[in-house]
Amino acid sequence: MSKKILILGVGAQGSTVAKRMNEEPNVSEIVCADYDQKAVDALVSELDKATGARIDARNKDDIVVAARDADLIVNGLPLAWHGNVLEAALEVGANYQDFAATDALAEDWIDSIRILYDVYGPRFAAIDRTAVVGTGSAPGLICAATRRAVRELDVCDTINNLVFEGVEAKRFLPFWWSPVTALSDMSERAYAVKDGELIRTEPFDLPIKRFYDYMGLDASITLTEHCHDEPVHYWFNRDAYFKGAKNINFKYGGAGADFAKPLYRAGLLSKEPEDVAEGEAIPFDLVLRHVPPAPKYRDEIRTILDEGLVSDTGCMVVEAYGKRKGEDVMVETHVLAPGLAESFDRAGITAEMYLTGQGGALFTKLFVEDRYTQRGLISSDMLTDEQVDCYFEWAAQLGIELKTEIKRV
Repeated sequence: MSKKILILGVGAQGSTVAKRMNEEPNVSEIVCADYDQKAVDALVSELDKATGARIDARNKDDIVVAARDADLIVNGLPLAWHGNVLEAALEVGANYQDFAATDALAEDWIDSIRILYDVYGPRFAAIDRTAVVGTGSAPGLICAATRRAVRELDVCDTINNLVFEGVEAKRFLPFWWSPVTALSDMSERAYAVKDGELIRTEPFDLPIKRFYDYMGLDASITLTEHCHDEPVHYWFNRDAYFKGAKNINFKYGGAGADFAKPLYRAGLLSKEPEDVAEGEAIPFDLVLRHVPPAPKYRDEIRTILDEGLVSDTGCMVVEAYGKRKGEDVMVETHVLAPGLAESFDRAGITAEMYLTGQGGALFTKLFVEDRYTQRGLISSDMLTDEQVDCYFEWAAQLGIELKTEIKRV
């Protein structure tokens, strides 16, 4: 059955999903909606199945109007508006997908995730629909890769999700995705699981070093604690999907972290108002004003490449420690994917857009091909083994592949 999809937010993630779905034979119509009419028009001009709409996500009724008759809403908006999108999906009876779990449903982020599972899950199940949250690259692709790695173990003790962003332009461009999201993640205390308990850790703390000899990573890299979804979701689902994992960390490194760390240490990522000469100012907001947005248009990316790159490296790695046939082992899985130059050659987009947008589009393709058997709300770490295998079969066609080695420890 041919599908109608509403894509909310036509930034790096949403626009990439729209382009991918435009190629799907089982998609008949794509509605691209955003507050930025220029961005909507630019995207729609590239697609033959798309129409555009300007919406204000602060108004749920705007979303409802755009979503009429949609089979699926793909939500690429900032986290603050996710509550409105969830409610709109329920009102029109649509399936739902987003790229990260919202923190806007309760004062505490963990409570927000509980509400997603415990409140919205039953509500989507009651209308025979599926909602999948956290479906970019991380969370998303890395969660599916973690499930694949843990499958090799009889018992899992420790999971490390490691991400190193090594793409650096000659121009000042510290982040290849939303600067507000990046700086927020880097200024928040991170979540980790220690001895089965969910704990908080300090940003840029608990460094580890790794050496990988691919994509130009010819030196030791450092990764530190970073606030991200994965440890929280894995903690909620540790018994059902992660073989009882008791220790879970997400660690991050690269040019963006190198930029943010001194700002954090200087207090410049604080969101508390401070007295200044002419009144009050919020340091975080002042920093954000001076950070350029992530590039998303083909001509813009081409210009950056023409200017030259400092580096075009990176890695995404899953380490899963535990028992296999009575032995202590570590299952090490690398996600191999195109860098910036190759991503542009393949699809006219950045490496971040390629991995996050294309990775997200594969979760959308699972909807389009009716591969979801679950009803209610799940996070991307809750796929079935069959769905995980299907996901990576499709990913390989995009040049996104897994390399796994099982090592004795």
